[in-house]
Formats: sequence, structure tokens, C-alpha cells
Amino acid sequence: MTTKKLQKYCYALDLKDDDRLIDEYKEYHRSIWPEITAGIKEAGVKEMEIYLVANRLFMIMTVYESFSFEQKASMDLNNPKVQEWETLMWNYQQALPTARDGEKWLLMDKIFELH
Repeated sequence: MTTKKLQKYCYALDLKDDDRLIDEYKEYHRSIWPEITAGIKEAGVKEMEIYLVANRLFMIMTVYESFSFEQKASMDLNNPKVQEWETLMWNYQQALPTARDGEKWLLMDKIFELH
């Protein structure tokens, strides 16, 4: 039996510090558009989780070995529904203080692992 190798990536992003906007953002993610979840899976993402504390988001993406950041970015750019979703979500999100222009979710470095 062959098992597919998986890789995990963790990201951070902030929401605008406004309770009403944070509640709206959470509501959108309770009923995420099916085109968005389909696109995520099609790009090679096996699992995705997003956690929230205050206005800080933490996302864990578990991807298949075939996953490519470049391919996912290209697929997203060429998907009008994903572009609509990203534009809508940017109404709630704000870049981390260390983000460069145009950066949203920032990849985090793993600094500890317990086995």
C-alpha cells in the first residue's frame, strides 16, 4: 500500500479589529462558497483549518506532495469566483505589520515540534 507524502504549512493574518466585522468574517467561513473549497482541493490541499484569537488568524494547510504554491497562485488568479472571494475577504482582513505590499497570509516558521 502506497501512502501519499503530506506537508504542513502554517500562516498568519490579522482581521480588522472590529467585533462586527470579525463576526461577519466568521459567518462567511461557516458557509464558504463551494467554488472556493473546490478550488482549494483541486490545487492539492488535503486539509485546511483556520483558528482565531482576538483578531489574529492562524491557518494550517496540509497539502499533498504534488502541491505547488505557484500553481495554486495561478489557479486562483484565473478563477473569477476566487478573485471575488479574495476581494470580499480583504474587507475584513489586514496585513500583518511585517507584510510587504500585496502580501496577505504570511508563512510561519516552525520553531518547535514534539514527537
